[in-house]
Amino acid sequence: MDGAGTKQAKVLIEGASKVYPAQRGGEGVVAYEGVNLEIRDGEFVCLVGPSGCGKTTLLKTVAGLVRATSGHVQVDNRRVVHPGPDRAMVFQDAALLPWRNVRHNIAYGLDLAGVARRDKEGIVAELIELVGLEGFGDALPHELSGGMQQRVNVARALAVNPSILLMDEPFAALDAQTREVMQLELLRIWHQHRRTVLFVTHQIDEAVYLADRVAVMAARPGRVTEVVDVPFGRPRDFALKREYAFTDVVRHVWSLIEKQVMQTAQT
Repeated sequence: MDGAGTKQAKVLIEGASKVYPAQRGGEGVVAYEGVNLEIRDGEFVCLVGPSGCGKTTLLKTVAGLVRATSGHVQVDNRRVVHPGPDRAMVFQDAALLPWRNVRHNIAYGLDLAGVARRDKEGIVAELIELVGLEGFGDALPHELSGGMQQRVNVARALAVNPSILLMDEPFAALDAQTREVMQLELLRIWHQHRRTVLFVTHQIDEAVYLADRVAVMAARPGRVTEVVDVPFGRPRDFALKREYAFTDVVRHVWSLIEKQVMQTAQT
């Protein structure tokens, strides 16, 4: 385990492995193997590791979209066997419904849940303000920048009031400047609501900036080799990224995966 007490765990992953069966006489594919990780209530944890190490598959297992082959995943001491309203996924692609405006995209999950119109309007209005989209409620997705679309994506996930946000490289498609702004905005939103977050990223500096702890995964078969405590207080601003202590943590995390990343890049 990573040192957290089991009774404190919001998410508990114990000995979890995922093996995809062989196709047409080939060998099965081990996505991740023997993963152990605990995430406390209200904690922000980032997953980093080489491409193909099973980060996204593990995230989907916590979401209930993928079943572990062995071991188990628990949320609030209940075994995860299917998706639930306590968990919301935020993907790299905002995947907004093009015929729905901002308000109606945010309300999508509320519509499915049958939330009353008056309650729904109040929730959506609050979220539009929270993610900084005042004045854009009637805009269609094609009228929004990439960063604004991802704000809608985050708001849509928050609308169903999950206790856990599962985020799969949500800023990867954004330009560098917008990505920095979205990191700061995500921390602002997280500070207000303190949901538990499991965040997948390839950007080590992003992980260190956002997280309380960074879980480092090794290459296939993916496994958590070290969980790095991030020693910086909150709130955090952009100036932190220029401090020597910050770059020291980034260098340490990079040193844990550098060799495997280089090997992956050469294959």
